[in-house]
Amino acid sequence: MLVKYLPLIWSGVWRKPVRTALIFLQVFVGFALFGILQGMKSGMDKAIAGVRADVLYVGPAVMGGARLPIAGLSRLQSVPGVKTVSFNDSMLGTYRNSTESIFVLCIPPGEFFRTLEPETVSVQSKDLEALRKIRTGVLITPDIGRKYGWHIGDKIPLITGTVQASGSTTWTFDIVGMILDHERGEDSLVVANYYYLDEARALNKGTVGHFYAIAADPKQAAAVSDTIDRTFANSANATLTTSFRERTQLAMQSLGDLNFAIRWILSAVLVALMFSTATMMMQTVRERAPELAVLKTLGFGSRAVFTFVAAEALLVCIAAALTGLALAWIALFPLAAKYMPGLSMPMVVVAFGILGAVLVALFSVSVPGLRAARLNIVDALAGR
Repeated sequence: MLVKYLPLIWSGVWRKPVRTALIFLQVFVGFALFGILQGMKSGMDKAIAGVRADVLYVGPAVMGGARLPIAGLSRLQSVPGVKTVSFNDSMLGTYRNSTESIFVLCIPPGEFFRTLEPETVSVQSKDLEALRKIRTGVLITPDIGRKYGWHIGDKIPLITGTVQASGSTTWTFDIVGMILDHERGEDSLVVANYYYLDEARALNKGTVGHFYAIAADPKQAAAVSDTIDRTFANSANATLTTSFRERTQLAMQSLGDLNFAIRWILSAVLVALMFSTATMMMQTVRERAPELAVLKTLGFGSRAVFTFVAAEALLVCIAAALTGLALAWIALFPLAAKYMPGLSMPMVVVAFGILGAVLVALFSVSVPGLRAARLNIVDALAGR
């Protein structure tokens, strides 16, 4: 039925172009905001679910506390439920008095590093082998190579706050390979050999920043974390162990109750949207009373008149919602993803957005639509 009367519905939509444009703009802005906020929430939930729960971060029990001795590696390996362990350390440096810091990640060269976060870090075995053989070697990312004009085979002096046994704070590294890090900050990262750092530094020899432990069963990761902390509880180097997923969740929680904020913001926006569009629809039906009365005189029943009015509202609201969601999906999320890698809008958000547009349209048209359906022909034509 509706397809047959599309020209009639279309003409009704554009009877008052300015008013239609205002309704379209309100719904467009409301659902662009819906797409951004709900998409951000769903994208973050998806990102958290994708973080490995079996990889455990073992650090000092107190932030800024005593560093962990590397001798704890064997003790950590003997904890029930632990499959593999490793560690890393780091230092900050600058290149040629640059004001931009370079993060030097110091690792024990080995395959563990390749399997830790394969979704975000890519490195070839030959490059890790070169890092193992050449103690002064480093791996660089393509971005930092372009930034400073570095190439494999170059020597790079980095000025750091870590003092060498010789008293110098300048560390000279040999670029021996490449690494890809898909997280933000690729243009300020180099990866060095931990054993060179530990041999050459004057202080903190035989210590690490933290350990990594992989639980044999991801479902038992929380229990393994507790066991690790109990194992080191009575030592001089107590630990605090959390999974990668838990650390990500805590980082999100540090931003505040995101779910609560999004829920109330969207509720306020949708309620305001419903009442504003309902007010405009009421005025539209009031002005069109004579036209609707003519439709009734031509044989259209109350149900048909209500359907026409509802179809007009649905057409405008769905088109505006899709445009707003498209803006969020195509333009805003790719922009946000540059600062929050992996952020995206799941299709379920688009589906809920369309459903929300339908509900807004039906709510907005419910009272004016019923008024149009119950219209008295004589009174409407008489202007009463």
